[in-house]
Amino acid sequence: MAADGSERTDCDLPLTPDRPADGATTRASVPTVRHRISNRLLIITMLAVMLAEVLIFVPSIANFREEWLSDRIATVAVAGLASRGRDSEDAAPLSPDEEAGLLRALDALLVAIIEGDASRLLARDPRLDAVDLQIDLGNRGPWSAVTGAFDTLFFGGDRIMRISGPVGDRSMLAEMVMSEAPLRRDMLVYSRNILLLSLAIASFAALLVYAAISVYLVRPIQAMTTAMVRFAEQPSDPRRILRPSGRDDEIGVAEAELADVQSRLAETLREQRHLADLGLAVSKINHDLRNILASAQMISDRLSTVNDPRVQRVAPMLLRSLDRALHYTQSVLAYGRAVETVPVKRRIRLRQLVDDVFQMLTISPQSPIELVNAVDHGMEVDADLDQLHRVLLNLCRNAAQALEAEDDDLSSLVRRVTVSATGGPAEGIVISVDDTGPGLPARARDNLFRAFRGSARTGGTGLGLAIAAEIIEAHGGTIRLAETNASGTRFEIALPGTAAPARPAPGRPPRNGAEAPTAPDAS
Repeated sequence: MAADGSERTDCDLPLTPDRPADGATTRASVPTVRHRISNRLLIITMLAVMLAEVLIFVPSIANFREEWLSDRIATVAVAGLASRGRDSEDAAPLSPDEEAGLLRALDALLVAIIEGDASRLLARDPRLDAVDLQIDLGNRGPWSAVTGAFDTLFFGGDRIMRISGPVGDRSMLAEMVMSEAPLRRDMLVYSRNILLLSLAIASFAALLVYAAISVYLVRPIQAMTTAMVRFAEQPSDPRRILRPSGRDDEIGVAEAELADVQSRLAETLREQRHLADLGLAVSKINHDLRNILASAQMISDRLSTVNDPRVQRVAPMLLRSLDRALHYTQSVLAYGRAVETVPVKRRIRLRQLVDDVFQMLTISPQSPIELVNAVDHGMEVDADLDQLHRVLLNLCRNAAQALEAEDDDLSSLVRRVTVSATGGPAEGIVISVDDTGPGLPARARDNLFRAFRGSARTGGTGLGLAIAAEIIEAHGGTIRLAETNASGTRFEIALPGTAAPARPAPGRPPRNGAEAPTAPDAS
Protein backbone atom coordinates (compact mmCIF):
# COMPACT_ATOMS: atom_id res chain seq x y z
CA MET A 1 0.00 0.00 0.00
CA ALA A 2 1.46 3.36 -1.00
CA ALA A 3 1.57 6.37 1.27
CA ASP A 4 -1.46 7.89 -0.45
CA GLY A 5 -3.51 4.78 0.26
CA SER A 6 -3.39 3.44 -3.29
CA GLU A 7 -2.60 -0.14 -4.14
CA ARG A 8 1.06 -0.69 -4.92
CA THR A 9 1.81 -3.08 -7.74
CA ASP A 10 4.94 -4.59 -9.17
CA CYS A 11 5.21 -1.64 -11.54
CA ASP A 12 5.62 0.74 -8.55
CA LEU A 13 8.71 -0.99 -7.20
CA PRO A 14 11.89 1.12 -7.19
CA LEU A 15 14.27 0.49 -10.06
CA THR A 16 17.40 -1.47 -9.25
CA PRO A 17 20.33 -2.64 -11.40
CA ASP A 18 18.45 -5.90 -11.86
CA ARG A 19 15.32 -4.06 -13.03
CA PRO A 20 16.29 -1.62 -15.81
CA ALA A 21 13.83 1.13 -16.69
CA ASP A 22 11.61 1.04 -19.76
CA GLY A 23 12.52 -2.50 -20.58
CA ALA A 24 16.14 -1.57 -21.25
CA THR A 25 18.64 -4.37 -21.04
CA THR A 26 22.07 -4.21 -19.49
CA ARG A 27 25.16 -5.99 -20.63
CA ALA A 28 25.64 -9.31 -18.87
CA SER A 29 28.32 -9.09 -16.17
CA VAL A 30 29.98 -12.48 -16.10
CA PRO A 31 31.70 -13.24 -12.78
CA THR A 32 35.48 -12.98 -12.90
CA VAL A 33 37.19 -16.36 -13.02
CA ARG A 34 40.36 -16.44 -10.96
CA HIS A 35 41.51 -19.88 -12.03
CA ARG A 36 40.60 -20.79 -15.60
CA ILE A 37 40.10 -24.42 -16.48
CA SER A 38 42.20 -24.10 -19.64
CA ASN A 39 45.18 -22.74 -17.66
CA ARG A 40 44.94 -25.56 -15.18
CA LEU A 41 44.73 -28.11 -17.95
CA LEU A 42 47.76 -26.51 -19.63
CA ILE A 43 49.84 -26.97 -16.48
CA ILE A 44 48.52 -30.47 -15.84
CA THR A 45 49.28 -31.53 -19.42
CA MET A 46 52.83 -30.21 -19.22
CA LEU A 47 53.40 -31.98 -15.92
CA ALA A 48 51.96 -35.20 -17.31
CA VAL A 49 54.20 -35.07 -20.40
CA MET A 50 57.24 -34.28 -18.26
CA LEU A 51 56.43 -37.20 -16.00
CA ALA A 52 56.18 -39.45 -19.03
CA GLU A 53 59.54 -38.13 -20.25
CA VAL A 54 61.08 -38.84 -16.85
CA LEU A 55 59.86 -42.42 -17.04
CA ILE A 56 61.42 -42.66 -20.49
CA PHE A 57 64.62 -40.92 -19.34
CA VAL A 58 65.50 -43.54 -16.71
CA PRO A 59 66.12 -46.43 -19.13
CA SER A 60 67.42 -44.00 -21.77
CA ILE A 61 70.26 -42.65 -19.61
CA ALA A 62 71.16 -46.17 -18.51
CA ASN A 63 71.26 -47.33 -22.13
CA PHE A 64 73.34 -44.27 -23.10
CA ARG A 65 75.94 -45.14 -20.45
CA GLU A 66 76.09 -48.78 -21.49
CA GLU A 67 76.53 -47.86 -25.17
CA TRP A 68 79.18 -45.26 -24.31
CA LEU A 69 81.19 -47.83 -22.39
CA SER A 70 80.61 -50.50 -25.04
CA ASP A 71 81.94 -48.15 -27.72
CA ARG A 72 85.14 -47.66 -25.70
CA ILE A 73 85.55 -51.41 -25.28
CA ALA A 74 84.97 -51.93 -29.01
CA THR A 75 87.65 -49.33 -29.79
CA VAL A 76 90.07 -51.15 -27.48
CA ALA A 77 89.31 -54.42 -29.28
CA VAL A 78 90.04 -52.82 -32.68
CA ALA A 79 93.32 -51.46 -31.37
CA GLY A 80 94.24 -54.90 -30.04
CA LEU A 81 93.48 -56.58 -33.35
CA ALA A 82 95.57 -53.94 -35.17
CA SER A 83 98.54 -54.63 -32.91
CA ARG A 84 98.69 -58.27 -33.92
CA GLY A 85 101.58 -59.29 -36.17
CA ARG A 86 104.40 -57.91 -34.10
CA ASP A 87 107.36 -60.23 -34.63
CA SER A 88 108.97 -59.99 -31.25
CA GLU A 89 106.99 -61.51 -28.55
CA ASP A 90 108.92 -59.63 -25.86
CA ALA A 91 108.72 -56.25 -27.57
CA ALA A 92 106.11 -53.74 -26.65
CA PRO A 93 103.04 -54.05 -28.91
CA LEU A 94 103.10 -50.33 -29.54
CA SER A 95 105.79 -47.68 -29.47
CA PRO A 96 105.64 -45.06 -26.71
CA ASP A 97 104.28 -42.50 -29.12
CA GLU A 98 101.63 -44.96 -30.32
CA GLU A 99 100.71 -45.81 -26.71
CA ALA A 100 100.36 -42.16 -25.88
CA GLY A 101 98.27 -41.55 -28.98
CA LEU A 102 96.02 -44.53 -28.20
CA LEU A 103 95.54 -43.46 -24.59
CA ARG A 104 94.89 -39.90 -25.70
CA ALA A 105 92.33 -41.03 -28.31
CA LEU A 106 90.50 -43.18 -25.78
CA ASP A 107 91.03 -40.72 -22.92
CA ALA A 108 92.25 -43.77 -21.01
CA LEU A 109 95.01 -44.64 -18.54
CA LEU A 110 95.36 -48.33 -19.45
CA VAL A 111 94.34 -50.48 -22.43
CA ALA A 112 94.64 -54.29 -22.53
CA ILE A 113 93.39 -57.33 -24.46
CA ILE A 114 92.71 -60.79 -23.02
CA GLU A 115 92.56 -63.72 -25.47
CA GLY A 116 92.10 -67.08 -23.85
CA ASP A 117 94.60 -67.24 -21.00
CA ALA A 118 96.93 -64.63 -22.52
CA SER A 119 96.73 -60.98 -21.61
CA ARG A 120 98.33 -58.24 -23.73
CA LEU A 121 98.88 -54.78 -22.43
CA LEU A 122 98.50 -52.35 -25.28
CA ALA A 123 99.17 -49.10 -23.44
CA ARG A 124 99.58 -47.79 -19.91
CA ASP A 125 99.91 -44.32 -18.43
CA PRO A 126 102.65 -44.10 -15.81
CA ARG A 127 100.41 -41.89 -13.68
CA LEU A 128 97.91 -44.74 -13.17
CA ASP A 129 97.21 -45.27 -9.51
CA ALA A 130 94.45 -47.13 -7.65
CA VAL A 131 91.12 -47.97 -9.35
CA ASP A 132 87.93 -46.71 -7.60
CA LEU A 133 85.24 -48.49 -9.66
CA GLN A 134 84.99 -51.85 -11.42
CA ILE A 135 82.54 -52.20 -14.34
CA ASP A 136 82.00 -55.58 -16.04
CA LEU A 137 79.88 -55.11 -19.15
CA GLY A 138 79.51 -58.83 -19.67
CA ASN A 139 77.74 -59.42 -16.38
CA ARG A 140 75.26 -56.58 -15.88
CA GLY A 141 71.45 -56.58 -15.64
CA PRO A 142 68.92 -53.77 -16.23
CA TRP A 143 68.76 -52.78 -12.58
CA SER A 144 72.54 -52.56 -12.19
CA ALA A 145 72.69 -50.52 -15.43
CA VAL A 146 70.13 -48.01 -14.08
CA THR A 147 71.74 -47.71 -10.64
CA GLY A 148 75.18 -47.38 -12.25
CA ALA A 149 73.95 -44.57 -14.53
CA PHE A 150 72.50 -42.52 -11.69
CA ASP A 151 75.57 -43.27 -9.56
CA THR A 152 77.71 -41.70 -12.29
CA LEU A 153 75.34 -38.71 -12.67
CA PHE A 154 75.14 -37.81 -8.99
CA PHE A 155 78.42 -39.09 -7.50
CA GLY A 156 80.83 -39.53 -10.39
CA GLY A 157 83.43 -37.27 -11.95
CA ASP A 158 86.57 -37.74 -9.87
CA ARG A 159 86.74 -41.53 -9.77
CA ILE A 160 88.95 -43.92 -11.79
CA MET A 161 87.01 -46.79 -13.29
CA ARG A 162 88.12 -50.08 -14.72
CA ILE A 163 85.96 -51.30 -17.63
CA SER A 164 85.99 -54.82 -19.05
CA GLY A 165 83.73 -56.59 -21.50
CA PRO A 166 83.54 -59.30 -24.16
CA VAL A 167 84.02 -58.54 -27.83
CA GLY A 168 82.37 -60.29 -30.79
CA ASP A 169 81.84 -64.01 -30.05
CA ARG A 170 83.13 -63.44 -26.53
CA SER A 171 86.46 -65.10 -27.36
CA MET A 172 88.22 -61.83 -26.62
CA LEU A 173 87.93 -59.53 -23.65
CA ALA A 174 88.89 -55.89 -23.78
CA GLU A 175 89.85 -53.91 -20.70
CA MET A 176 90.57 -50.27 -20.07
CA VAL A 177 91.09 -47.92 -17.14
CA MET A 178 89.97 -44.34 -17.44
CA SER A 179 88.59 -41.37 -15.55
CA GLU A 180 84.84 -41.18 -15.02
CA ALA A 181 84.76 -37.46 -15.88
CA PRO A 182 84.30 -37.82 -19.71
CA LEU A 183 81.48 -40.29 -19.20
CA ARG A 184 79.71 -38.03 -16.74
CA ARG A 185 80.21 -35.01 -18.99
CA ASP A 186 78.62 -36.77 -21.98
CA MET A 187 75.79 -38.06 -19.78
CA LEU A 188 75.03 -34.53 -18.56
CA VAL A 189 74.95 -33.24 -22.13
CA TYR A 190 72.59 -36.08 -23.09
CA SER A 191 70.37 -35.32 -20.07
CA ARG A 192 70.25 -31.64 -21.01
CA ASN A 193 69.20 -32.50 -24.55
CA ILE A 194 66.51 -34.87 -23.26
CA LEU A 195 65.25 -32.13 -20.92
CA LEU A 196 65.04 -29.54 -23.67
CA LEU A 197 63.33 -32.01 -25.99
CA SER A 198 60.88 -32.95 -23.24
CA LEU A 199 60.06 -29.32 -22.57
CA ALA A 200 59.44 -28.74 -26.26
CA ILE A 201 57.19 -31.82 -26.53
CA ALA A 202 55.34 -30.94 -23.31
CA SER A 203 54.77 -27.35 -24.42
CA PHE A 204 53.56 -28.42 -27.85
CA ALA A 205 51.21 -31.06 -26.42
CA ALA A 206 49.96 -28.71 -23.73
CA LEU A 207 49.24 -25.96 -26.25
CA LEU A 208 47.31 -28.40 -28.41
CA VAL A 209 45.28 -29.51 -25.39
CA TYR A 210 44.82 -25.88 -24.35
CA ALA A 211 43.51 -24.93 -27.78
CA ALA A 212 41.21 -27.97 -27.94
CA ILE A 213 39.87 -27.41 -24.42
CA SER A 214 39.32 -23.70 -25.11
CA VAL A 215 37.39 -24.38 -28.32
CA TYR A 216 35.40 -27.45 -27.31
CA LEU A 217 34.92 -26.93 -23.55
CA VAL A 218 35.82 -23.54 -22.11
CA ARG A 219 34.09 -21.37 -24.73
CA PRO A 220 30.78 -23.33 -24.58
CA ILE A 221 30.89 -23.16 -20.77
CA GLN A 222 31.54 -19.41 -20.95
CA ALA A 223 28.63 -19.07 -23.37
CA MET A 224 26.34 -20.97 -20.98
CA THR A 225 27.57 -18.85 -18.05
CA THR A 226 26.88 -15.65 -19.97
CA ALA A 227 23.45 -16.95 -20.97
CA MET A 228 22.61 -17.74 -17.35
CA VAL A 229 23.71 -14.29 -16.19
CA ARG A 230 21.74 -12.54 -18.95
CA PHE A 231 18.69 -14.70 -18.26
CA ALA A 232 18.89 -13.93 -14.54
CA GLU A 233 18.77 -10.20 -15.31
CA GLN A 234 15.47 -10.46 -17.19
CA PRO A 235 13.99 -13.99 -17.12
CA SER A 236 10.81 -12.88 -18.86
CA ASP A 237 12.67 -12.02 -22.08
CA PRO A 238 12.51 -15.09 -24.37
CA ARG A 239 15.46 -13.75 -26.38
CA ARG A 240 17.70 -14.42 -23.41
CA ILE A 241 17.03 -18.14 -23.39
CA LEU A 242 20.11 -20.09 -24.45
CA ARG A 243 20.00 -21.46 -27.98
CA PRO A 244 21.62 -24.93 -28.03
CA SER A 245 24.41 -25.41 -30.55
CA GLY A 246 23.16 -28.86 -31.51
CA ARG A 247 26.30 -30.68 -30.37
CA ASP A 248 25.90 -34.40 -29.70
CA ASP A 249 28.28 -34.59 -26.74
CA GLU A 250 27.97 -33.80 -23.03
CA ILE A 251 28.17 -30.04 -23.65
CA GLY A 252 25.33 -30.31 -26.16
CA VAL A 253 23.19 -32.18 -23.62
CA ALA A 254 23.97 -29.55 -20.97
CA GLU A 255 23.01 -26.75 -23.37
CA ALA A 256 19.73 -28.44 -24.26
CA GLU A 257 18.87 -29.06 -20.60
CA LEU A 258 19.76 -25.49 -19.64
CA ALA A 259 17.62 -24.11 -22.47
CA ASP A 260 14.72 -26.32 -21.36
CA VAL A 261 15.06 -25.22 -17.72
CA GLN A 262 15.21 -21.55 -18.75
CA SER A 263 12.13 -21.96 -20.96
CA ARG A 264 10.13 -23.57 -18.18
CA LEU A 265 11.33 -21.01 -15.64
CA ALA A 266 10.42 -18.14 -17.96
CA GLU A 267 6.96 -19.61 -18.43
CA THR A 268 6.57 -20.06 -14.68
CA LEU A 269 7.62 -16.48 -14.01
CA ARG A 270 5.17 -15.19 -16.60
CA GLU A 271 2.42 -17.20 -14.94
CA GLN A 272 3.39 -15.88 -11.51
CA ARG A 273 3.33 -12.32 -12.81
CA HIS A 274 -0.09 -12.98 -14.29
CA LEU A 275 -1.14 -14.54 -10.99
CA ALA A 276 -0.02 -11.45 -9.11
CA ASP A 277 -1.99 -9.21 -11.42
CA LEU A 278 -5.01 -11.45 -11.17
CA GLY A 279 -4.63 -11.61 -7.40
CA LEU A 280 -4.76 -7.83 -7.21
CA ALA A 281 -7.90 -7.79 -9.34
CA VAL A 282 -9.51 -10.51 -7.23
CA SER A 283 -8.65 -8.57 -4.06
CA LYS A 284 -10.50 -5.53 -5.36
CA ILE A 285 -13.46 -7.61 -6.51
CA ASN A 286 -13.41 -9.45 -3.19
CA HIS A 287 -13.62 -6.18 -1.29
CA ASP A 288 -16.71 -5.00 -3.17
CA LEU A 289 -18.29 -8.46 -3.25
CA ARG A 290 -18.02 -8.76 0.51
CA ASN A 291 -20.04 -5.57 0.94
CA ILE A 292 -22.68 -6.80 -1.51
CA LEU A 293 -22.95 -10.17 0.26
CA ALA A 294 -23.25 -8.44 3.62
CA SER A 295 -26.22 -6.48 2.29
CA ALA A 296 -27.74 -9.65 0.84
CA GLN A 297 -27.32 -11.35 4.22
CA MET A 298 -29.21 -8.57 5.94
CA ILE A 299 -32.04 -8.91 3.42
CA SER A 300 -32.10 -12.68 3.92
CA ASP A 301 -32.38 -12.22 7.66
CA ARG A 302 -35.50 -10.16 7.08
CA LEU A 303 -36.90 -12.76 4.69
CA SER A 304 -36.55 -15.41 7.40
CA THR A 305 -39.25 -13.57 9.39
CA VAL A 306 -41.80 -13.95 6.59
CA ASN A 307 -44.46 -16.54 7.45
CA ASP A 308 -44.72 -17.93 3.93
CA PRO A 309 -43.92 -21.70 4.15
CA ARG A 310 -41.98 -21.61 0.91
CA VAL A 311 -39.86 -18.72 2.18
CA GLN A 312 -39.30 -20.53 5.48
CA ARG A 313 -38.12 -23.61 3.56
CA VAL A 314 -35.72 -21.70 1.29
CA ALA A 315 -34.47 -19.05 3.71
CA PRO A 316 -32.19 -21.32 5.84
CA MET A 317 -30.47 -22.66 2.72
CA LEU A 318 -30.02 -19.12 1.40
CA LEU A 319 -28.59 -17.96 4.71
CA ARG A 320 -26.11 -20.86 4.80
CA SER A 321 -25.06 -20.08 1.25
CA LEU A 322 -24.47 -16.43 2.05
CA ASP A 323 -22.56 -17.32 5.23
CA ARG A 324 -20.24 -19.58 3.24
CA ALA A 325 -19.81 -16.97 0.52
CA LEU A 326 -18.85 -14.37 3.12
CA HIS A 327 -16.40 -16.80 4.64
CA TYR A 328 -14.83 -17.48 1.26
CA THR A 329 -14.34 -13.79 0.61
CA GLN A 330 -12.18 -13.52 3.75
CA SER A 331 -9.28 -15.29 1.96
CA VAL A 332 -8.27 -13.88 -1.41
CA LEU A 333 -7.98 -16.46 -4.16
CA ALA A 334 -4.89 -14.83 -5.63
CA TYR A 335 -3.63 -16.79 -8.60
CA GLY A 336 -0.60 -18.72 -7.45
CA ARG A 337 -0.55 -17.15 -3.95
CA ALA A 338 -3.72 -18.41 -2.32
CA VAL A 339 -2.88 -20.33 0.85
CA GLU A 340 -5.60 -22.21 2.62
CA THR A 341 -5.89 -21.83 6.38
CA VAL A 342 -4.85 -24.67 8.65
CA PRO A 343 -7.76 -27.15 8.85
CA VAL A 344 -9.75 -27.14 12.09
CA LYS A 345 -10.77 -30.77 12.25
CA ARG A 346 -14.05 -31.82 13.81
CA ARG A 347 -16.04 -35.04 13.71
CA ILE A 348 -18.44 -34.72 10.74
CA ARG A 349 -21.39 -36.83 9.62
CA LEU A 350 -20.32 -37.39 6.06
CA ARG A 351 -23.73 -38.33 4.67
CA GLN A 352 -25.32 -35.12 5.96
CA LEU A 353 -22.42 -33.10 4.53
CA VAL A 354 -23.00 -34.68 1.11
CA ASP A 355 -26.70 -33.78 1.34
CA ASP A 356 -25.73 -30.15 2.02
CA VAL A 357 -23.42 -30.22 -0.99
CA PHE A 358 -26.21 -31.56 -3.23
CA GLN A 359 -28.52 -28.77 -2.06
CA MET A 360 -25.87 -26.19 -2.88
CA LEU A 361 -25.65 -27.44 -6.48
CA THR A 362 -29.11 -25.91 -7.15
CA ILE A 363 -29.92 -28.27 -9.98
CA SER A 364 -33.32 -27.66 -11.55
CA PRO A 365 -36.01 -30.23 -10.68
CA GLN A 366 -36.57 -30.70 -14.41
CA SER A 367 -32.92 -31.61 -14.94
CA PRO A 368 -32.27 -35.27 -15.86
CA ILE A 369 -29.23 -35.34 -13.58
CA GLU A 370 -29.54 -37.65 -10.56
CA LEU A 371 -27.65 -36.89 -7.38
CA VAL A 372 -27.06 -40.07 -5.37
CA ASN A 373 -25.76 -39.97 -1.80
CA ALA A 374 -24.35 -43.48 -1.31
CA VAL A 375 -22.57 -42.72 1.97
CA ASP A 376 -23.51 -44.95 4.87
CA HIS A 377 -25.72 -43.29 7.50
CA GLY A 378 -23.19 -43.91 10.26
CA MET A 379 -20.09 -42.81 8.37
CA GLU A 380 -18.09 -40.12 10.18
CA VAL A 381 -14.80 -38.42 9.33
CA ASP A 382 -12.41 -36.03 11.04
CA ALA A 383 -12.00 -32.95 8.83
CA ASP A 384 -12.57 -29.22 8.54
CA LEU A 385 -16.29 -28.87 7.77
CA ASP A 386 -16.10 -25.83 5.49
CA GLN A 387 -12.99 -27.00 3.63
CA LEU A 388 -14.28 -30.52 3.00
CA HIS A 389 -17.59 -28.97 1.88
CA ARG A 390 -15.66 -26.88 -0.67
CA VAL A 391 -13.81 -29.93 -1.98
CA LEU A 392 -16.95 -32.01 -2.47
CA LEU A 393 -18.84 -29.03 -3.89
CA ASN A 394 -16.11 -28.42 -6.49
CA LEU A 395 -15.98 -32.08 -7.52
CA CYS A 396 -19.76 -32.48 -7.68
CA ARG A 397 -20.23 -29.19 -9.54
CA ASN A 398 -17.61 -30.25 -12.11
CA ALA A 399 -19.39 -33.57 -12.57
CA ALA A 400 -22.81 -31.93 -12.92
CA GLN A 401 -21.47 -29.39 -15.44
CA ALA A 402 -19.91 -32.19 -17.48
CA LEU A 403 -23.30 -33.93 -17.60
CA GLU A 404 -25.17 -30.71 -18.46
CA ALA A 405 -22.77 -30.03 -21.33
CA GLU A 406 -23.94 -33.12 -23.22
CA ASP A 407 -26.59 -32.97 -25.95
CA ASP A 408 -30.03 -32.50 -24.36
CA ASP A 409 -31.68 -34.55 -27.12
CA LEU A 410 -30.08 -37.72 -25.80
CA SER A 411 -32.69 -38.24 -23.10
CA SER A 412 -31.86 -41.94 -22.76
CA LEU A 413 -28.41 -41.22 -21.37
CA VAL A 414 -27.84 -41.95 -17.69
CA ARG A 415 -26.79 -38.73 -16.00
CA ARG A 416 -25.83 -39.51 -12.44
CA VAL A 417 -23.42 -38.12 -9.83
CA THR A 418 -22.73 -40.50 -6.96
CA VAL A 419 -20.80 -39.83 -3.76
CA SER A 420 -19.73 -42.87 -1.74
CA ALA A 421 -17.26 -43.65 1.02
CA THR A 422 -15.38 -46.67 2.34
CA GLY A 423 -12.92 -47.26 5.13
CA GLY A 424 -12.59 -47.70 8.80
CA PRO A 425 -10.79 -46.44 11.92
CA ALA A 426 -7.45 -48.04 11.02
CA GLU A 427 -6.99 -47.35 7.33
CA GLY A 428 -8.82 -44.01 7.15
CA ILE A 429 -11.61 -43.17 4.75
CA VAL A 430 -11.78 -43.01 0.95
CA ILE A 431 -14.47 -40.76 -0.55
CA SER A 432 -15.39 -41.39 -4.19
CA VAL A 433 -17.18 -38.96 -6.51
CA ASP A 434 -18.44 -40.74 -9.65
CA ASP A 435 -20.28 -39.44 -12.67
CA THR A 436 -21.53 -40.99 -15.88
CA GLY A 437 -20.24 -38.18 -18.07
CA PRO A 438 -18.08 -38.40 -21.20
CA GLY A 439 -14.76 -38.41 -19.33
CA LEU A 440 -12.00 -35.84 -19.17
CA PRO A 441 -10.20 -34.67 -22.32
CA ALA A 442 -6.48 -35.33 -22.69
CA ARG A 443 -5.55 -31.69 -22.05
CA ALA A 444 -7.38 -31.66 -18.75
CA ARG A 445 -5.76 -34.96 -17.68
CA ASP A 446 -2.27 -33.64 -18.49
CA ASN A 447 -2.76 -30.53 -16.32
CA LEU A 448 -4.95 -31.98 -13.61
CA PHE A 449 -4.93 -30.09 -10.27
CA ARG A 450 -3.03 -27.17 -11.87
CA ALA A 451 -4.72 -23.80 -11.59
CA PHE A 452 -6.00 -22.32 -14.85
CA ARG A 453 -4.82 -25.34 -16.82
CA GLY A 454 -6.95 -28.27 -15.78
CA SER A 455 -10.31 -27.00 -16.95
CA ALA A 456 -12.25 -29.50 -19.06
CA ARG A 457 -14.79 -27.01 -20.41
CA THR A 458 -14.71 -23.75 -22.30
CA GLY A 459 -14.67 -20.76 -19.97
CA GLY A 460 -13.60 -22.79 -16.94
CA THR A 461 -10.68 -21.62 -14.79
CA GLY A 462 -9.47 -24.96 -13.50
CA LEU A 463 -9.27 -23.53 -9.97
CA GLY A 464 -11.73 -26.02 -8.46
CA LEU A 465 -9.44 -29.04 -8.61
CA ALA A 466 -6.41 -26.95 -7.62
CA ILE A 467 -8.26 -25.73 -4.51
CA ALA A 468 -9.42 -29.26 -3.72
CA ALA A 469 -5.89 -30.65 -4.00
CA GLU A 470 -4.51 -27.96 -1.69
CA ILE A 471 -7.19 -28.54 0.95
CA ILE A 472 -6.82 -32.32 0.93
CA GLU A 473 -3.03 -32.00 1.13
CA ALA A 474 -3.45 -29.75 4.19
CA HIS A 475 -5.53 -32.54 5.74
CA GLY A 476 -2.67 -34.97 5.20
CA GLY A 477 -4.60 -36.88 2.53
CA THR A 478 -4.48 -37.33 -1.21
CA ILE A 479 -6.83 -36.75 -4.13
CA ARG A 480 -6.46 -38.50 -7.45
CA LEU A 481 -8.20 -39.22 -10.69
CA ALA A 482 -9.02 -42.89 -10.24
CA GLU A 483 -10.66 -43.48 -13.62
CA THR A 484 -11.89 -41.58 -16.65
CA ASN A 485 -13.25 -42.89 -19.94
CA ALA A 486 -16.30 -42.64 -22.16
CA SER A 487 -18.42 -44.25 -19.40
CA GLY A 488 -17.62 -41.73 -16.71
CA THR A 489 -15.06 -40.30 -14.30
CA ARG A 490 -14.22 -41.11 -10.70
CA PHE A 491 -12.21 -39.02 -8.27
CA GLU A 492 -11.03 -40.50 -4.98
CA ILE A 493 -10.18 -38.61 -1.80
CA ALA A 494 -8.13 -40.50 0.81
CA LEU A 495 -8.25 -38.93 4.28
CA PRO A 496 -6.36 -40.21 7.31
CA GLY A 497 -8.03 -40.60 10.66
CA THR A 498 -11.10 -42.33 11.94
CA ALA A 499 -14.16 -43.33 9.97
CA ALA A 500 -16.18 -44.77 12.81
CA PRO A 501 -19.89 -45.67 12.75
CA ALA A 502 -22.28 -43.54 14.78
CA ARG A 503 -25.93 -43.79 15.71
CA PRO A 504 -28.09 -44.10 12.58
CA ALA A 505 -29.35 -40.71 11.42
CA PRO A 506 -32.28 -40.22 9.09
CA GLY A 507 -30.98 -39.42 5.61
CA ARG A 508 -32.44 -36.90 3.24
CA PRO A 509 -34.10 -38.28 0.13
CA PRO A 510 -32.02 -38.06 -3.05
CA ARG A 511 -32.80 -35.43 -5.60
CA ASN A 512 -35.24 -36.06 -8.47
CA GLY A 513 -36.76 -39.03 -6.69
CA ALA A 514 -33.72 -41.28 -7.04
CA GLU A 515 -33.15 -43.61 -4.14
CA ALA A 516 -29.70 -43.70 -2.58
CA PRO A 517 -28.10 -47.10 -2.09
CA THR A 518 -27.77 -48.13 1.52
CA ALA A 519 -25.57 -50.54 3.39
CA PRO A 520 -26.84 -54.13 3.69
CA ASP A 521 -27.62 -53.71 7.38
CA ALA A 522 -29.49 -50.38 6.93
CA SER A 523 -32.76 -51.92 5.83
